[in-house]
Amino acid sequence: MDGYTYSELGSILAMQGFAGFSLFSVLLLMALGLAIIFGQMGVINMAHGEFMAVGAYTTYMLSTLTETYAPSLMPYYFFVAIVAAFLIAGLLGYIAEFVLIRHLYKRPLDTLLATWGLSLIMQQSFRSIFGAREVSPALPDWLLGSYQPTDTIDIPLNGMFVLGLTTVVTLGVYYLMFRSRWGLRVRATTQNRVMSGAVGINTTKVDRYTFALGCGIAGIAGAAFTTIASTGPTTGTLYIVDTFMVVVFGGAASLLGTILSAFTIAQAQSILEFFISGSMAKVYTLLALVLILMFKPEGLFASKIRR
Repeated sequence: MDGYTYSELGSILAMQGFAGFSLFSVLLLMALGLAIIFGQMGVINMAHGEFMAVGAYTTYMLSTLTETYAPSLMPYYFFVAIVAAFLIAGLLGYIAEFVLIRHLYKRPLDTLLATWGLSLIMQQSFRSIFGAREVSPALPDWLLGSYQPTDTIDIPLNGMFVLGLTTVVTLGVYYLMFRSRWGLRVRATTQNRVMSGAVGINTTKVDRYTFALGCGIAGIAGAAFTTIASTGPTTGTLYIVDTFMVVVFGGAASLLGTILSAFTIAQAQSILEFFISGSMAKVYTLLALVLILMFKPEGLFASKIRR
């Protein structure tokens, strides 16, 4: 801390804290989808990061097409890209569940291996279609620049937008899971699959649409990710460990736990990265989580369900 005045240190913490909000937003969007798949269905989806990459590449493709054929629509294409990323990633998730995942329920190790193989197939597909180099979409002008509340603090506009998008998606997931009939079916299936089937709930359909929803939310995370970083074939693998860490630390199937866990991990990494190297910041954060989980292995908020 030596060499910084209190004013400079306050500005640094404010800007690093908001940078943590950007990481928090992407992590939370990723973790929301994974919490639905892993927490509600018990499926260890190692390809979840690749579904995020699907959303990112969808945004890049729409950016390129809009810039080439309809440049006047560039200020508006990003909203269409978010919806398209959700639909395309969700559709691929629906197909993956029908072709692969539905045969592996109650076999978590098999789902881990199968989805890891799926992630490798998707990575090679990205290389074949888009090439090995990282790509970035052309962002609308309103996503560029920054907001300056003081002379020493710059808050990126893209980070503010991603935070707002994350808030909207989180509220939407809360409504679907806890205030809609479909969410009631999902929670009933999670708590007692046999009884849910006996009262007329189509548990197969619930599983398929739940998996598709989780993948679709990962697609939205990919669209948001393009505002803060470039996308490559292996981009998804860089976030999958952190995403699982968020879900496990927060408590599987707990929406509040996922939010608090994502915020804690993102802020810790972002602030530590300014004072030490990025790799050491991740190491210290991981060590702290391991110590906490030793005393609270069920995570911050454990859910009580009947199998």
